[in-house]
Amino acid sequence: QVHLVESGGGLVQAGGSLRLSCAHSGRRFSTTTMGWFRQAPGKEREFVAAISWILDNTVYADSVKGRFTISRDNPKNTLYLQMNDPNVDKAAVYYCGTSQVTLSIVAGGYDCWGQGTQVAVSS
Repeated sequence: QVHLVESGGGLVQAGGSLRLSCAHSGRRFSTTTMGWFRQAPGKEREFVAAISWILDNTVYADSVKGRFTISRDNPKNTLYLQMNDPNVDKAAVYYCGTSQVTLSIVAGGYDCWGQGTQVAVSS
């Protein structure tokens, strides 16, 4: 059973930056596609970014492309999301997930989720 634990959320000023982390407890982190999603109150879970274990290929939602960067540190079993200039993004809970599908951009393609970390943006 894989456990994912997100951290790094909080209040960030518009134009600032924040880095989220996701710790993976299993042995197969280095051969697993990982993704970040977010969910605002009353909304469905929305794709943010994903990174494949193959050559660390990445894919981003258009709304965050150029501002957010997903990365992974395999020796540390940790996934990251660097969020720059989040002023256009509303408050949401950010979740990391594991997928058996390379670079899946839909929540249904992920089979394990963390508990989430809250991010809010102040003007």
